[in-house]
Amino acid sequence: MTLIKRTQNNYPSFPSFFENWFNNSLMDLNDYSHSSGSLPAINVKEDNDKYEVEVAAPGMEKDDFNLKLENDILTISAEKRDEKNEDNDTYSRKEFSYQSFKRSFTLPDGHIMTDKIEAKYTNGILKIQLPKREEVKPQPPKEISIS
Repeated sequence: MTLIKRTQNNYPSFPSFFENWFNNSLMDLNDYSHSSGSLPAINVKEDNDKYEVEVAAPGMEKDDFNLKLENDILTISAEKRDEKNEDNDTYSRKEFSYQSFKRSFTLPDGHIMTDKIEAKYTNGILKIQLPKREEVKPQPPKEISIS
């Protein structure tokens, strides 16, 4: 899998080392609130049976996330709004907090069992399990007899 992070002007921003994780991945900054300063960190792990995407998003709730898979593009987005109202005799103060992000990754064509994808949010980490199809899993070496 190849991972390519792209900026708004569509130029790659990671060195080629990272381009080997997800195939032609996309990153969409258009829906991101720049007030918080950064996107959540994302880890991508691979083993023989699955890929796992971990998104560090502390302070969110599971209902704040939206996961969508369309045409082999996995889109992870979140939005959290928080309003604090404080009224007393001498002043009135109202504070808004808004956090959002959107990240998209192109999955390798035909490698993922899309009906078996699972996601879980625990302790500030969203974990998405992307199980591989049997035919793309590594096979043990086969001994070939010589006649």
